[in-house]
Amino acid sequence: MNLPFYIARRYLIAKKSQNVINIISGISVIGVAVGTMALVIILSVFNGFDDLIKSLYSTFDPEIKITLSEGKTYSPVLPEFERIRNLNGVQYFSEVLEENVLLRYGDRQYIATLKGVDEEFSNVTGIDTMIVDGEFELYQQNRPYAVVGQGVAYYLGIGLNFLNPLNIYSIRRTGNIPVNPEQAINRKFIFPSGVFSIEQEHNVKYVITPITFARDLLGYTDEVSAVEIKLFPDADHDKVQEEIRSILGDEYLVQNRNEQNELFYRIMKSEKWAIFFILTFILIVASFNIIGSLTMLILDKKEDINTLRSLGASNSLIRKIFLLEGWMISVLGAILGLIIGSFVAWLQAEYGMIKLNSSGSFIIDAYPVVYKLSDVFKIFLTVLLIGLLAAWYPVRYISKKFLVLS
Repeated sequence: MNLPFYIARRYLIAKKSQNVINIISGISVIGVAVGTMALVIILSVFNGFDDLIKSLYSTFDPEIKITLSEGKTYSPVLPEFERIRNLNGVQYFSEVLEENVLLRYGDRQYIATLKGVDEEFSNVTGIDTMIVDGEFELYQQNRPYAVVGQGVAYYLGIGLNFLNPLNIYSIRRTGNIPVNPEQAINRKFIFPSGVFSIEQEHNVKYVITPITFARDLLGYTDEVSAVEIKLFPDADHDKVQEEIRSILGDEYLVQNRNEQNELFYRIMKSEKWAIFFILTFILIVASFNIIGSLTMLILDKKEDINTLRSLGASNSLIRKIFLLEGWMISVLGAILGLIIGSFVAWLQAEYGMIKLNSSGSFIIDAYPVVYKLSDVFKIFLTVLLIGLLAAWYPVRYISKKFLVLS
């Protein structure tokens, strides 16, 4: 049997001569457990929000997006793009044209982004699953229709049952400036067929129309501002992306979802690490109780230490006993915290006990939770390291000062 471990375990569970030592040891375990539980729960909730926001972006942003490195529009009627259509792994290929326009509905006006899309757009994205009013229909009986963001609809007061059309204005791209300013503006009207809701940034920005309608309004023929691609589920995304880059060269940007929203994903990752370090600092503060507990235990066990030394125990063995004692407090607290935190995270994921005070304005009504074993493993290692350091300090220095072990 491991002698230091056996003695440390006895010291941990046995009643001390001073009851306050038992109390401080219990507080130490509870402090570590609460800090560990908080790490598990908060990181799980953060993972839930992270996955939720990414899933919302994935309903609008394509898996691969091709734009110009310099410039605004280009023609996809080229041999290179035909090769891309036929690449292994490419499932859907959608042409998109975007431009800022002025919207007028009744007596209200609003600046938005017109996004002209083809019939494959709903296959490339999941926009048709995010309709909150009406339907995702770009054509009805060969007549073009628009699908507007919920924020745009709110600002303009758009109602799908109203008879008012949505007027769209755009500056002419070509030709001389006429004497009459109105002749420098293209104007078309269209009726809305649906309203989508993804997240605030998209909801207040986009109006989706057929790409033929957008080209006619903006004065284009076959140009696009981007090509959006969806891959087969079993496709190697990185390999397909590199193949597209090799086909098109440096003239085009070929971006995956992470690269399209690079700043957003970087901020999300930084926030998670910031939360982890803040809670770890709180856990370090809570672990200071271990120092007090071990200090009092060393003083309480002076006679035991002298007995052990008389029996031939070395100073390193005695230090190891108290080091294991402090480490076991951390291990016990970590295990309790992981069990309780995991249970709370499971309850929230299954039953959504803690609700969001959203009054129906969010797409979810309870805090989302995603439990990741990788986070649990990192938390456990962090707690063990903090506990080891918290135990090492009093054993190394306080034992020297008070017990003269070396």
